Amino acid sequence: MLLPYLWYNRTMKKAKTPATVTINRRARYDYQLGEELSCGLVLSGPEVRLIRDHHVQLKGSFVTLKNGELWLNNLTLGAETTKNLKLLVTKRQLNTLARAKQDGLQIVPVRLLAGGRYIKLIVATGKSKKKYDKRETIKKRDLSRNLKHQQY
Repeated sequence: MLLPYLWYNRTMKKAKTPATVTINRRARYDYQLGEELSCGLVLSGPEVRLIRDHHVQLKGSFVTLKNGELWLNNLTLGAETTKNLKLLVTKRQLNTLARAKQDGLQIVPVRLLAGGRYIKLIVATGKSKKKYDKRETIKKRDLSRNLKHQQY
């Protein structure tokens, strides 16, 4: 015979961890990324379905501040259609992003998460790299790759 509290614990579902739908790889190459924030998105039903089916690209998208609101521009959804979506953040997060923007940093979309019930966008503040900085990152990546292959 099972006790009532043991039976209850066995039927509880585990919380899902957010699964990454897409990553903006170009952001890590073009920017020195700093602090990351998680934002919600204002979406309609078909947009949610496209994102959950991985028909979305962050390449070429950027984040702007308009009238005290945060917007994601040029998000590619489906068959080459671009959308501008409103991002949901707290006032404290909005103030920190506005301060970073005044300091000369960019707000860059990094990852799109769609695990469980909500769809979230991870944005980061970043400073754009110069051409020589990009070359240095390529050299470091090649060196680490060569060292890894030499070990085997």
